[in-house]
Amino acid sequence: MSFSTMLIKLLGGLWVSAEIFAVTLVFSLILGLLVCFGRRSRCKILSAFCRIYISVLRGTPLMLQLLVVYFGPYYLLHMQISYGYRLIAVFIGFVLNYAAYFAEIYRSGIESISVGQWEAAQILGYTRAQTFFHIIFPQVVKRILPPVCNETITLVKDTSLAFAITVTEMFTLAKQIAAANTTMLPFVIAGVFYYVFNLLVAFAFHALEKKLSYYNS
Repeated sequence: MSFSTMLIKLLGGLWVSAEIFAVTLVFSLILGLLVCFGRRSRCKILSAFCRIYISVLRGTPLMLQLLVVYFGPYYLLHMQISYGYRLIAVFIGFVLNYAAYFAEIYRSGIESISVGQWEAAQILGYTRAQTFFHIIFPQVVKRILPPVCNETITLVKDTSLAFAITVTEMFTLAKQIAAANTTMLPFVIAGVFYYVFNLLVAFAFHALEKKLSYYNS
């Protein structure tokens, strides 16, 4: 196989990896915030459920979670699994997993804000929702950017775990091409793609962090 053909095939796999990355990042950030609210809720049942959810999702391998999401409907509900469900199962598994991590990042950011700010906003007549979204959350976003960036970089690399349920993303394609052509070149190309992808992610977060900094030089 020529280098150009190899490159085109791996770019196709990179598109699948980027799709998994984008869907996971958007929906896990939203779900993570909701889980964080549940974790901090005064409702003991909801709070306990969210604590268990976070504990289980962070305490078990992502690959195992993908297998459960994919095979669960068949073994538990006796539903027929279509080929198209593979990618959907990857989306669900990744979103559920990363939401647990982001929930704890949100929680640490929220709890790092002084209680006095909540009290001052209450004296000024703000509701809890207004206080959170207009005063607390902007500060939380600034504080949690570094850990969110770290998790996002990990997400780029974790997209390769989609091979567990035979979703053909870039790493899976690299293995197939390497086995068929007895060469390490596909792994080198895939490694460069992952590295550049992560460089772009790190650059984007650095630019956002600089924009949100209160002390621009």
